[in-house]
Amino acid sequence: MPKTDVKDHKCKKDKIVTIFVEGSPHEWPKGEEICHLDVVKLEVPSYDPQTTYSIKYKKGHGNKPEGILPLGSCIKVKEGMVFSVSETGQS
Repeated sequence: MPKTDVKDHKCKKDKIVTIFVEGSPHEWPKGEEICHLDVVKLEVPSYDPQTTYSIKYKKGHGNKPEGILPLGSCIKVKEGMVFSVSETGQS
């Protein structure tokens, strides 16, 4: 599974956290947001926009440690955050 290219985020190496998408580790800039589509593309590099995905997360920030990341929304990442991605079967 490819890791996110940190250079794309214009972030210093010491400000990186590791998040997990379906058990695979990925680096992401500390304190930055990750959006629904970003998470999907980490899990499904050959993403097809005709397929829709549901995303659940755990180990988020204190005010919302777990929940669902709806299509089109973003959330601030935290070290060790865990994302689960599944196809919804809808298009």
